[in-house]
Amino acid sequence: MLADVSQTVTPQGLLGVCRFLDSPFADVLAARPQLVAVLANVRDPGNAGTVLRCADAAGADAVVLTDASVDLYNPKAVRASVGSVFHLPVAVGVPVGQAVAGLREAGVRVLAADGAGADDLDAELDAGRLGTPTAWLFGNEAWGLPEETRALADAVVRVPIHGRAESLNLATAAAVCLYGSARAQRAAGGCRSVTSS
Repeated sequence: MLADVSQTVTPQGLLGVCRFLDSPFADVLAARPQLVAVLANVRDPGNAGTVLRCADAAGADAVVLTDASVDLYNPKAVRASVGSVFHLPVAVGVPVGQAVAGLREAGVRVLAADGAGADDLDAELDAGRLGTPTAWLFGNEAWGLPEETRALADAVVRVPIHGRAESLNLATAAAVCLYGSARAQRAAGGCRSVTSS
């Protein structure tokens, strides 16, 4: 029965089998990406899938899950991606130091997203610094990015909170950062949209 192989309480009545979809990190770099989301120690599959969906919607070129992150093929992660797992390259199991070094060598500026960052996302946008190829490092849901990971980045950037909320959750912060970069890149070099008319 389908219910026996499904991990949901109310299965949809369909079952699919497909090959693994992840891409080698070398292939991601060879494609000269303009916008990348790097998930460093992200453990919650729902968050990972939602960030993947946000990256896809923002027109990112790839997502990288570091070696300490959740399994890309966790059923909850796949469901949360709402099909985006099929839309863009995802490299898995890459040590964070290797990811940062490889992206920087490929000409990508690496930014760490952190609520206590010294730099402000609005200031980055206003200064035109997000129009260049950019990778965003997003950290663990509970403790964010450790100091040694933040130190790898070219800058540590916070999303400004203008109201009284204490913080943003991972997926919301990722959406704001990725869309900020996508907007700046469109302004700098033309539309990044992959949607056909």
